[in-house]
Amino acid sequence: MSRPPESWLGRRWRQLRNPPPPVLRAVLANLVVAAIGGGLLLVYLLGAPPAATAPLAALYVLVVIGAGSALTWLWVELPAGPAGARRRSLWAALLGLFAGVPIAYLALVLIFEVGLRLAR
Repeated sequence: MSRPPESWLGRRWRQLRNPPPPVLRAVLANLVVAAIGGGLLLVYLLGAPPAATAPLAALYVLVVIGAGSALTWLWVELPAGPAGARRRSLWAALLGLFAGVPIAYLALVLIFEVGLRLAR
């Protein structure tokens, strides 16, 4: 007896529970960088003049994307190759870059929302 085809929602739920390790590592690396940098940025922005926010926000995005890509490149190995050898690829860094863009954006939204609430 064959099983009925899995629904779209059921498939997405299964993928959410069992993410591929390279994707999980890329997201975690970028989240760690965004959280640490976001905390530092929030502390600075609470005492900084409003004119200093745009260049600092752009620098924050570049740091999150760059450091997240570098950490992902260091952490994610290719699945094939000789045993015991570190196998890195440019694709791992690109995976970190693609994960870093939305994470940096969402972190900036959160930082500025929290900053506006605390500044009142």
